[in-house]
Amino acid sequence: MGCLNVVKVNDTQTTNLKEEEECTLDGAVDLHGRPAIRGRTGTWSTATLLLVNQGLATLAFFGVGVNLVLFLTRVMGQDNAEAANNVSKWTGTVYIFSLLGAFLSDAYWGRYKTCAIFQAIFVIGLVSLSLSSYIFLLKPKGCGDEQTPCGNHTSLQISLFYASIYLIALGNGGYQPTIATFGADQFDEDHPKEGHSKVAFFSFFYLALNLGSLFSNTILGYFEDEGMWALGFWASTGSAVIALVLFLAGTPRYRHFVPKGNPLSRFCQVVVASARKWKVQVPVNGEELHEEDGDEFDNNGSRKILHTQGFMFLDRAAVITSKENIHESKDRPNSWHLCTVTQVEEVKCILRLLPIWLCTILYSVVFTQMASLFVEQGAAMKTTISSFHIPPASMSSFDILSVAAFIFIYRRVLDPLVARLRKSSPTGFTELQRMGIGLVIAIMAMIAAGTVEVFRLKYTRQNCSNCEGSSSLSIFWQVPQYVLIGASEVFMYVGQLEFFNKQTPDGLKSFGSALCMTSISLGNYVSSLLVTIVIKISATDKMPGWIPGNLNKGHLDRFYFLLAALTAADLVVYIICANWYKYIKFEGKNGEDNGDKHGDLRV
Repeated sequence: MGCLNVVKVNDTQTTNLKEEEECTLDGAVDLHGRPAIRGRTGTWSTATLLLVNQGLATLAFFGVGVNLVLFLTRVMGQDNAEAANNVSKWTGTVYIFSLLGAFLSDAYWGRYKTCAIFQAIFVIGLVSLSLSSYIFLLKPKGCGDEQTPCGNHTSLQISLFYASIYLIALGNGGYQPTIATFGADQFDEDHPKEGHSKVAFFSFFYLALNLGSLFSNTILGYFEDEGMWALGFWASTGSAVIALVLFLAGTPRYRHFVPKGNPLSRFCQVVVASARKWKVQVPVNGEELHEEDGDEFDNNGSRKILHTQGFMFLDRAAVITSKENIHESKDRPNSWHLCTVTQVEEVKCILRLLPIWLCTILYSVVFTQMASLFVEQGAAMKTTISSFHIPPASMSSFDILSVAAFIFIYRRVLDPLVARLRKSSPTGFTELQRMGIGLVIAIMAMIAAGTVEVFRLKYTRQNCSNCEGSSSLSIFWQVPQYVLIGASEVFMYVGQLEFFNKQTPDGLKSFGSALCMTSISLGNYVSSLLVTIVIKISATDKMPGWIPGNLNKGHLDRFYFLLAALTAADLVVYIICANWYKYIKFEGKNGEDNGDKHGDLRV
């Protein structure tokens, strides 16, 4: 299929026809594998559908996740520490599965097929959870609220419950990084207007994610807190089904990118080829290294990556020796002996991203406290206004509102202001700088949470002789810590989505989004490990430790201050890594460098 097949009738008609028949510049294809026509595919018409899909799927996911810690304590009979650890492990597993989804998407299935399959698995898991809860777990009838715990369950019933929630983890985890990248695929970054929209998409994507969870954290959270778990789970199931139907409805207009093959084999080829040539002298510059001839998108839709300094030992894989004789042979060289500069730079790119990625894990330890210890802290406070009960998990709605407000503040106020002040850069803060700001705000959030806990414990111990009841300190004292977490997310997670999408090679875009998810995953596992260690170290014969079953007898404030100190240390390491980082440099249409310069945190 050709592009711009236009018959000139008059100037106006010709312009309109050109817009309808013009193909995208980034190598995207339509449903049938033909070059995508700009006027018939992609842009906000499909991206909006994906944003709604994301909002509904998030509603379904958080309809389960936001109150899971309470479900485990009230229905499954677990204590606070065990429930918090199980939630952290489950949430961590959700994001570990994002690596599986990203791999299948980038290597074999493509993003559309990956999204459809994992969303179907997600629906199956929700149906199974809804049925098992209604039939088996919520017995006797009416149990599961704050006053009425449920009875014991058989091993088969417990196994069915865990199978259901881990099917949900598999479906949501495999789908999340792929849908973010698939949404960005709907915009041609080489087109001025669409390129700007692509950057804005990630902010709207994260906003849709948070607005989707708002209903779960308020309405569904309230019903589940009152013991109506089956109703909440069935509502989540219905939302996931609608999300899947809407996703499939946009099929004819989506833009696609052809999968680039197994990235692990490409990485291994670079390692093997460089090891074979460990005695070969590397040229001073990259001009003498091997690169395929051809257009920018000849390599299955991928742009070439320009040579960068650093990790010079890998450059040996692209050194042409007398054994290759590529100028005399018409066949392509064996990639296990000779790799292209682009292939070598893919490996360098991932190696450079790893330190930045590792520094974001501790931030995720702070973030994950909202779903566990923040909820338990809120449950130990005064949760009533007059006769109305406020579910502790619903306090995360302040986090969501904060995210929505700060996305607007950043995009409409802060970013333009910084761009005007920084005459050398028209884009405001870089992604690396925004992530650093997110870490600073996260430290403030932990200090705020610890300070609230200090006052809560002081008030409770002054007014409660046996310290068994809830504190009379209002749960609304938690608002500042939730608002600060929300503000930090806008800088950290939105910055992460943009950064990893820009800084990963074309064949690893879903993997870039998965890096964001896996940082959250490992953050949950580190949180679980940290809680376990703190409990064991802080518990004595006379004291139950910092995080006991009854928080009034513990010192949760010390745990929050510990997290603040660890995050401050992480910030120092992050600043060092961010200043060391070098941005990836793609070759433009005319061979120019369209990448960025060194990464830094300087304003």
